[in-house]
Amino acid sequence: MALSAGKLRHRITIQKPVSSQDPTSGDAKVNWTNHAEVWAAVEPLSVREFISAQSMQSQVVARITVRYRDDLTAKMRILYRDRIYNPQGWLPDPDSGLEYLTAPVTEGVNDGR
Repeated sequence: MALSAGKLRHRITIQKPVSSQDPTSGDAKVNWTNHAEVWAAVEPLSVREFISAQSMQSQVVARITVRYRDDLTAKMRILYRDRIYNPQGWLPDPDSGLEYLTAPVTEGVNDGR
């Protein structure tokens, strides 16, 4: 199944955590830096999908699909329309595994897990 370019109509920012240590207190801090800005499909889950997803992950609120990249991890976060989404993992497409990635996401503040 090919991923059409028209489906990827949402511009998202993928951020990665950068750990640092406060020089005075020694506390570990997590700051977020932009990793990539890409086109994506952001799809809120329907009620049926949400109810079905509750058995595995009660907070999954949407799925985000991007063209294949080999540099994405579940420790990153996604910014879209002033909201923060936390990917639960990146699933490769079922055909080649190299065309697109889909992430079930939760919504909320991500402070570095």
